[in-house]
Amino acid sequence: MAPVLRVTTEAGLAAEQQLLADVCAGKATDGVLFWQATDRALVMPRRMSRLEGFDAASAAVAATGWPVLLRETGGEPVPQSAATINVALVYAAPRSEGDRNRIEAAYERLCQPLCQLLHSLGGEPTVGEVPGAFCDGRYNVNLGGRKWVGTAQRWRQGLSGSRPVVLAHGAMLMGDERQAMVAAVNRFNHVCGLPQRCNAASHIGLWERFPAAQVVQPLAHAYQALLETLRAMPQRVP
Repeated sequence: MAPVLRVTTEAGLAAEQQLLADVCAGKATDGVLFWQATDRALVMPRRMSRLEGFDAASAAVAATGWPVLLRETGGEPVPQSAATINVALVYAAPRSEGDRNRIEAAYERLCQPLCQLLHSLGGEPTVGEVPGAFCDGRYNVNLGGRKWVGTAQRWRQGLSGSRPVVLAHGAMLMGDERQAMVAAVNRFNHVCGLPQRCNAASHIGLWERFPAAQVVQPLAHAYQALLETLRAMPQRVP
């Protein structure tokens, strides 16, 4: 079963991009990757590097132990540390689905196994925005009304331009590092002149509620079953 790669944040982001590149090039049909950072970093979309206060804000958070890294997906700043386990799901969109709603479908495919996992543990999963959460979005996976998993996705044209390929990413907060994470995001936003402020109480680490709960094995089973289903779908538009 899929192991968890324990690597630097930079190496984890690179591994995701390599999986996406392999599927786009036809070297792999699809794949799922789990990784956990061995360091701390504040990861944000590349577009934010064009902000006027970016350099000063990056230096300010790096001085507190949270160096800034850039990612290819959208959203807002997200802290990465050993308290987080990441999952990256990569596949080519089935031709039979067409292009309509493929973004929503990718989010649903990523989120459903996460919600099922919470159900199996006795939790109360929801999907949606949480006021005060960093990188808040419509496809947060929440536990008891607090953000557990942040999600994002990136699409590329693959297979010689014949099919779009998605990298759907989820960052699962496992341990309780909420205070330090929120402080890093808020410091960056303050120095950069951005209005957003986050609250530690808007987040929850899974192990705060379910100590030592295992996530990788059940999620790996669920995502592999999902990928097998996608492979079996008709590859022609009806």
